[in-house]
Amino acid sequence: MSNILDAVLQQYASNKIEPKSNSNKMSQDERLKKYFTTILQKGDREGQKRVRILPTADGTSPFKEVWFHECQVGGRWMKIYDPGKNEGKRSPLNEVNEALMMTGSEQDKVLARQYKSRKFYIVKVIDQDKPEDGVKFWRFKHNYKGDGILDKIIPIWKNKGDVTDPTVGRDLILSLSLVKAPNGKEYTNVASIMYDDPTPISTDAAQQSEWTDNVMTWEDVYAKKGEEYLEAIAQGHEPRWSSEAGKYVYGDGENTVEISGGTSTTTKVETVSGNTVTPTEVKIEDTQANAKVDEDLPF
Repeated sequence: MSNILDAVLQQYASNKIEPKSNSNKMSQDERLKKYFTTILQKGDREGQKRVRILPTADGTSPFKEVWFHECQVGGRWMKIYDPGKNEGKRSPLNEVNEALMMTGSEQDKVLARQYKSRKFYIVKVIDQDKPEDGVKFWRFKHNYKGDGILDKIIPIWKNKGDVTDPTVGRDLILSLSLVKAPNGKEYTNVASIMYDDPTPISTDAAQQSEWTDNVMTWEDVYAKKGEEYLEAIAQGHEPRWSSEAGKYVYGDGENTVEISGGTSTTTKVETVSGNTVTPTEVKIEDTQANAKVDEDLPF
């Protein structure tokens, strides 16, 4: 009887504690703070960032492989989760890619590239330049030429040991530079990655434990769009968020179609002046949404 009582009391106590991570409760503002980006500040042509990769609880690789489509929606490049490659589910964008590849037309093969998903790595990190932001997630693309970000990290791991060790691991120092793409647009490139001397993740033991015990995953941060949203893009539509409908829509006037999937790209803030409260809608943007689309994939 006492064992059962102990179990019930333990369950009762644990249920009184609010979970450390709950994607449904995370606001868009909080979500944006969880992106670690390598984008240089406006006006800078070079710079550095310091980052620490966090260890996994089960000792597996911290680099999670996730496939995303890179599509232009409303004139903006967006990274859209691929349910086909990741979960074996239907993916309207993959269907368009496959159909175009099967026509035998070279022009269609070029067009098909716009619908093909790419492999990314997502790793849990601490931005040592902004440790007050807590745990973040760094998403970067797999490079088939062997000179990508992961290709720069692996030699350090091999030669200097486990860089994720919370006590004797190493911060990574990213050297960033602004370079020009073939289309003339400039983007931030991770030119090189160096390593610092072995140090704890934090000199504050409590802070270190909070970071290493954090249960948040990349799925709490990077939203997945629904099948209807992907279908709309595959058909050439440009979904946009409607505050009135509370969901994504496309089309105009009587031809407006409501679709499901994804999260709002806006948030509401209230401005108080005297006794008057004025709600204002503020546009929220994924800070990685306009990152350069690599041209190094072997099609």
